[in-house]
Amino acid sequence: MEVNDLLIDNLAKLSHLSFNEQERKEIKADLQEMITFIEKLKEVNTDGVEPLLHMSDNVNVLRDDVVQGSVSREEALKNAPDSDGTFFKVPKVIKK
Repeated sequence: MEVNDLLIDNLAKLSHLSFNEQERKEIKADLQEMITFIEKLKEVNTDGVEPLLHMSDNVNVLRDDVVQGSVSREEALKNAPDSDGTFFKVPKVIKK
């Protein structure tokens, strides 16, 4: 695949970007280098190689969920700049 100015213009339009002439040359060279690398990968023999879904065999290495105490409503509201005793009061930010 050849990277030409039309391809760069289409990518710029789709990504809502604009490039000056120097940036256009750099992007064109970078894209051509990436495409050449991908085409080189097509030459690798992958017969008999299973698709890789994950980089390791580890499954769910996260910690166990443990129920712990939480902050009481009064304690949470005591540092609030403004509250009504039950909820935080915040300035209105959405106008109708």
